[in-house]
Amino acid sequence: MNTEKDLIKRLTTKGTKDNAFKELLHLYKERLYWHIRKIVLSHDDADDVLQNTFIKVFKNIDKFKGDSQLYSWMYRIATNESLTFLKKKSKRLQISDEELQQQTINNLEADVYFNGDDIQLKLQKAIATLPQKQQLVFNMKYFDDIKYKDMANILDTSEGALKASYHMATKKIEAYLKSK
Repeated sequence: MNTEKDLIKRLTTKGTKDNAFKELLHLYKERLYWHIRKIVLSHDDADDVLQNTFIKVFKNIDKFKGDSQLYSWMYRIATNESLTFLKKKSKRLQISDEELQQQTINNLEADVYFNGDDIQLKLQKAIATLPQKQQLVFNMKYFDDIKYKDMANILDTSEGALKASYHMATKKIEAYLKSK
């Protein structure tokens, strides 16, 4: 198996960039899709954001410094693309971010790509009540099992702040689920 450094080298070399990028897609497409999907909730929106994410990765791979792992860098791009997408969508619909979140949760029940049961739907609704940063931290820790150290790189914040956000998020989710 090729190392990450080898993949980065092939991604930044003219003759090998296309094949290396196909490999990168194969390696990270599904994980990034689900990361994005947890932020935007809709399958169609997640597909659009994923495509934008990989376009940005392809265009900017030469700017990757190697300070973090490649997947951390891509998760950061995917996170930023997701948040930007939501901001643009709420602006386009002329509603607040909170109203957009509520609308998206309501649409989740009708989404043919959502195959969760009642408990999963309640959990998604509980997560949707959290402030955006807590949503991100909860999803990355609870669903993706991303270490705080890696999360700190992706979200550009301290591990302590992330632990506090996760703790607050779990308390709020618990309270929400107990009240329903």
